Order: sequence, then C-alpha cells, then structure tokens
Amino acid sequence: MSSVPSPALAHLLSHAERRLGLRMTAVLAEENCSVEQWRVLSVIADGKGHPMTEIADQVLMPAPSLTKLVDRMVADNLVYRRPDRADRRRVLLHLTARGRALHQRAAHRLLADQTRLLDAIDDQGDLVRLLARLTAALDQDPAEGTGDGVTDDPAEKILPVS
Repeated sequence: MSSVPSPALAHLLSHAERRLGLRMTAVLAEENCSVEQWRVLSVIADGKGHPMTEIADQVLMPAPSLTKLVDRMVADNLVYRRPDRADRRRVLLHLTARGRALHQRAAHRLLADQTRLLDAIDDQGDLVRLLARLTAALDQDPAEGTGDGVTDDPAEKILPVS
C-alpha cells in the first residue's frame, strides 16, 4: 500500500464521477427520469416517509432546488407529501404507486449497467468497499488523523443505487 498520496486522486475521482453521472443520465433517460429524480426516489423507496431536510442531505441538493424538483415530481404523480404524525409542522415525502414503479424499473436498468461496468474491470466488490473507506476517511477532520479510516459503517453514508 502506498503511503504517498497521488496528486491525481482528486482528478481521477472527479473524472470517474462525471463519466458515471453521464452514464446514469443516459440509462435513466430510457425511463424519462433524471439523476436528481432517481436520487429522491431512492431515498424514499423504503416507504417510511422522509423529511425534506434529510432528503436534501442525502441527494446532495440545496433545499430550494430540492423543493422545486419535488414540486415537479408531485405534479408528475411520482411522490406525495404528508404531515408527519409525530410533528404536524414537518412534512414527509412518500412514493406514489407510479413513483414506486418508476423506481423499480430504473433500479433494474441501473443495476444491470453497474454490473456490466464492474464486470468490465473485473471488480469483485473491492471498488465499492474502498470508496466507502475513502468516504469515511474524508469525513474525518484532517487534524484528527485517519487511523484506519473507518469509524462506523461508511456504506450508510453513500446513496444506494437501488
């Protein structure tokens, strides 16, 4: 294992993220779904209902942009808002039947594409595991040191594909 970080790491990760985003855009376009819509659908697919602040954090969008996106998704009958029973001041977002069907179709397409991509580089699960560890290490304060780079389950901080 190299102890000297590569100055190209940030560039390679940025380049890979951009290419993957373009690839996801193309796959999701087959379902008339944007990457941003996909991210929202994925967060709320568990059926529990989630507040907008939590969704904004998960999908990496500012709250005003998320509100506009969700307004369009409500108009398209993909999601609906309901008051939180525990706190009536808070609104929770849920999938409609149409949104759930879209999520399932899109998840199938993305999983198939991801499988093809990872098979092409002969990955046996190492890439996701290492990226999760890198994400956990990056979440630490640089002044604290990194230790082994894992303080909790880093996979929980990564938006799932399905």
